[in-house]
Amino acid sequence: MFKEITSISKNYAICKIDNVINDDLLNLNVIFEEENKKILGEIEEIDNGEVTIKFLGEFHNGRYYDGIIRKPSTKARIRIINGEELAELTNYNDLHAMILGLSPLYNNSPIKVNINDMWSNHTAIFGNTGSGKTYGICRIIQNIFPNDKVIPYKANLFIFDSYGEYINAFKDLDKNSPYYSFKVITTNMNKEYEKLNIPVCLLDLEDVLNLLEATNFSQIAMVDTALTYVKMFAREDKEAYDFKNHVLAKAIISIMYTNQTSARIRDQIFEILNETNTPELSLNAEVPGIGFTRMFRNCFDIDSEGRFAEHKIISDYIKQFIQDDKKWNFDATGVSYSLHDLEVALNFTLYSERYLLNDTMYDSAMSLKVKLHDLVTRSNGQFFTSEGYITIDEYIKKIQMNGNKKSQIVNFNLEDVDDRFARTIVKIFGRMFMKFTRALSNRASFPIHMILEEAHRYVLEGDDKKLFGYNIFERIAKEGSKYGLLLDLITQRPTDLNENVISQCANFLIFKINHPADLEYIAKSVPNMSEDIVEKQKTLQAGTCVAFGRIFKIPMIAKMERADPPPTSANCEVYKNWMVKLDN
Repeated sequence: MFKEITSISKNYAICKIDNVINDDLLNLNVIFEEENKKILGEIEEIDNGEVTIKFLGEFHNGRYYDGIIRKPSTKARIRIINGEELAELTNYNDLHAMILGLSPLYNNSPIKVNINDMWSNHTAIFGNTGSGKTYGICRIIQNIFPNDKVIPYKANLFIFDSYGEYINAFKDLDKNSPYYSFKVITTNMNKEYEKLNIPVCLLDLEDVLNLLEATNFSQIAMVDTALTYVKMFAREDKEAYDFKNHVLAKAIISIMYTNQTSARIRDQIFEILNETNTPELSLNAEVPGIGFTRMFRNCFDIDSEGRFAEHKIISDYIKQFIQDDKKWNFDATGVSYSLHDLEVALNFTLYSERYLLNDTMYDSAMSLKVKLHDLVTRSNGQFFTSEGYITIDEYIKKIQMNGNKKSQIVNFNLEDVDDRFARTIVKIFGRMFMKFTRALSNRASFPIHMILEEAHRYVLEGDDKKLFGYNIFERIAKEGSKYGLLLDLITQRPTDLNENVISQCANFLIFKINHPADLEYIAKSVPNMSEDIVEKQKTLQAGTCVAFGRIFKIPMIAKMERADPPPTSANCEVYKNWMVKLDN
């Protein structure tokens, strides 16, 4: 088959071949063999009876090592790799490996990946719509769950599914083993699945700011104070009760001693008390005077000189609730609260700190106030609960429980919410998972995978880094793997992804991509993305990918077996839905 080597350059050898060869040699791996040296190469070009072979690495004692120290001589014997060498490249003999796919170049022989190499690193999966990307990913995940005596019972895969495509692929997971379980949590109120329900008490400052679409630094202080207040108010003990009166009294006093007109002062105080009040400090509270009592609102009657007739009574009554010297205990352990409670606390904050009376801060304060009220009263507010205090550990275990079974795969079906809200939800879980895994006493003992379908909806540059000093997905990409929090990014629009996140991915599955901008972006952003890999993926069939990274010693072309059952990601069948057979 292979005749003589005619020339050897820095990275290539040119060899003559028999003219009668009909086999498709392109992309096959060959061995340059002489004495105790075995060098691996790949056929990259065939032209007029000659082949161009790129040097890849060397075999020593049956093990493959990337890169070469010495090139072969022109007298080296050339042959196609044998079964043992192929098994080394495809991890066939690895006892801790799982099936990735089949090799179309070598008679559909199995291609395996070491489970640690595949699942203990961040992975990116790119491909056009229709490239078989979703089918392939479903098949890979299905391959994790065999009908065997050794099973991944403790796996924790959280799929964030934009369109409910994965449900059909995993709904029968328990048929492989009674110990397996698949669970769906949805934002679609019309579907018979568990509804998304996030405890408000688990929301961080950044989560609330994202929910309210904060855009400037002044809003951080407003929300931070509101979160402090709401945790105090929700305790419902005497100290919390006194603190609420203290905050409200301070706000009223600060307004009373401004140099505004009495009418303007009264309007502002009434506005506060209409929205935030206590039994003692409300418009209908009874205020004791000398020999009489009157309602608090009546104390603000203005006399002929434009002043409050009961100014001293008002002042004395309000000041009794101010406790500037007291050290308040803001411990929030065991405290649960609702979005409505947070809205009340924000109103207290905005008035007590006089944000709504400050022309500079007014727009920022009103933006938060309006957006929080909108969240409380509209449909998205139903996804946040105040049903008792719960820790992050307890919540993660709760969302994994399906009846009395632990679910290895939890599918978050986010098809019924807009991109902005879906992105915030995924960030909330990302922050929650990061906090949980970092707090584990036995580091990385509870690996969590965030599988992000349509990852371009979530993993963006955004304003988070400017506002908070970090981006949660960048933090997970940089630090998550050592704590056991891994990202699996699936997208047909890699140009929209955060470049810093892609750079931290160790494994890549590249299905067919055609758009020049996407190809240029991948070539620039993906580590070790050679021009050769870019060219290989251009001619791939649907369901076939170029896989490389930590999982393989050299880039491999892998054909995915059909997912069984398949996901619901196929295009609309227009013929079936259009055509009607007419009776003659």
